[in-house]
Amino acid sequence: MQLIEISKARYRRHLNLVIVGCICGLVIGSLVISQTLIGLFPDESGSHFNWNLLGVVMASVTIAWLLNKYRTHDFMTEVVYVWDLKQSLNKINRRMSKLKAASLKGNLNAVLAIHYSYAASRLLWQLDDNTIVMEELAVQQVELDRIALEYHLTLNLDDYDESILKQF
Repeated sequence: MQLIEISKARYRRHLNLVIVGCICGLVIGSLVISQTLIGLFPDESGSHFNWNLLGVVMASVTIAWLLNKYRTHDFMTEVVYVWDLKQSLNKINRRMSKLKAASLKGNLNAVLAIHYSYAASRLLWQLDDNTIVMEELAVQQVELDRIALEYHLTLNLDDYDESILKQF
């Protein structure tokens, strides 16, 4: 997955609308479904937990289906890109201890994956205004650059491919 610059304002606006839409859809959908089921199949004991739970589950499944169906829509471009980028970072972070150990031995793929992780994290943190740990990231980047210099490695973000993680 290539790193691209996206409009922070557009991303935030669209993400907020998607979140509000999902919340409204969940609340309204679960209430409509559960109240319809309660009206059609009333319980003499007065407990409608199962119908309420079914309403929430059906509304959640419907929202997930709609998000998946419209993930290629132009409105969702930035939101889906960030979701996919976060998934890519999670794959790297699950292997980070092995990657760091391999990077200390000069493994190009490990150093490249860590470099990509740092650059992607920096991009995400800037989009989310999470700049608290940027200094720590800068220190880690300096250490990674030192390793790359020590082993004469050239780091290019365009060279990163998720398939290199399979060896770690």
